[in-house]
Amino acid sequence: RAREAVLEAVSDIDEALLTKYLAGESIAVDEIRKALRVGTLRNRIVPVLCGASFKNRGVQPLLDAVVDFLPSPLDISAVEGIVPKKDVTEVRMPDDKEPFSALVFKIMSDKHVGSLAFIRVYSGQLKIGDQVLNVGTGRKERVGRLLRMHANKREEIDTVYAGDIAAVVGLKDAVTGHTLSAIHKPILLESMEFPEPVISIAIESKTQADLDRLAASLTRLAQEDPSFRVRIDEETGQTIISGMGELHLEIIVDRLLREFGVDANVGRPQVAYKETITSPATAEGSYIRQTGGNNDFGVVKLEVAPGKRGSGFVWENKLKGSSIPRAFHAAIRQGCEDALQSGELCGYPVMDVHVTLLDGQAHEEDSSERSFTIAASLAMKEALHNASPVLLEPVMKVEVVTPEEFVGAVQGDLNSRRGQLLGIEMRGNSQVIQAEVPLSKMFGYVNSLRSMTQGRATYTMQFSTYVEVPTAVANEILNR
Repeated sequence: RAREAVLEAVSDIDEALLTKYLAGESIAVDEIRKALRVGTLRNRIVPVLCGASFKNRGVQPLLDAVVDFLPSPLDISAVEGIVPKKDVTEVRMPDDKEPFSALVFKIMSDKHVGSLAFIRVYSGQLKIGDQVLNVGTGRKERVGRLLRMHANKREEIDTVYAGDIAAVVGLKDAVTGHTLSAIHKPILLESMEFPEPVISIAIESKTQADLDRLAASLTRLAQEDPSFRVRIDEETGQTIISGMGELHLEIIVDRLLREFGVDANVGRPQVAYKETITSPATAEGSYIRQTGGNNDFGVVKLEVAPGKRGSGFVWENKLKGSSIPRAFHAAIRQGCEDALQSGELCGYPVMDVHVTLLDGQAHEEDSSERSFTIAASLAMKEALHNASPVLLEPVMKVEVVTPEEFVGAVQGDLNSRRGQLLGIEMRGNSQVIQAEVPLSKMFGYVNSLRSMTQGRATYTMQFSTYVEVPTAVANEILNR
């Protein structure tokens, strides 16, 4: 039956095979593979293979299928990038004779060789000892070693060519998403976008001896995973780690013990709330200290207005004349950005704000960058206070796959979590429920879902957007 299904699928791709199939003639395996490849490249067929990681079941057929059916670099279109400083698009063909270009798609720490940068070569060649330009940082880096990585061993190689994937040893500043290129022909390839973390927990080492090792290990993990962040809370002195969900941070903590030998205690998960404003406001900030010695003088007038969701910090300079010298404009902007790191309601970062510099005053002798940074920060804090600030919470897009008899129970549970149902569709013998649910209501959801569906439902969750917190919930958070 399975073979008949495959033959029917490939017959739709190749007319010659269709004729053979209808005539009842035998079809060779090579003909089936060729037709499957054509259908896959046209996105008309998706090969599905079965396997299990336990005892590596099905790994070899999967690797064979990758070779047989997926596109080679020559089967896809040439890569496009931006030429730095010229802002023009340039195409690089998958050819060894083209100038070198590659994308760093993963950073991994290895206890034997240090930091490994996995690269995918789009054009040209790279040899051991070559100097390349890290277009992301603008710095030149030298390639120390090149490795072809296998599951549990490394193979030293001298050269990589267009289409190859390899690991580079010796890159100091490369991070995931950076472009490496030939120094004389730079190009910036499209980078990856990583969402902001939505969940945080406090972490501490169980012993004093592990304190320094914990910090070093977290730094290495943050270099590997751009969606994982580490910071020190200035008020409490705690180490805070942030990621994309409970499971993400659980794996990080597990890796600390398993790979780095650091045992750690973790606190309860905390949602990464944000703040924004809902109305425009104008404010003036002044920082004037003229008492002899190191004097300060800076006056800044700003207007803040709500921005579109996801727009972030938007800066506009409407300063007329020369009331503030141009040398201090960057300091004013920096002061505004600093003030946005701590909002008026709960001290959460403020997002989606349009800031306009309207006016100000400067002193010939007493004004400095410090004066205007502080004045701008004071103006921003007053403007944010008067601009009707509100609390925002991260909302997750949740997809639940469940047998039909549990649809009602799952829907009811999502509604009780302040979820908004987006739709239900059939997928095979199961129902797929899509909803948007506040992250704060999704902690421990996996256990609830298992208990209400006899362990037969699964779910996936990813960040969707930030929305305003309902008044009752906001008051509860503010009163904590």
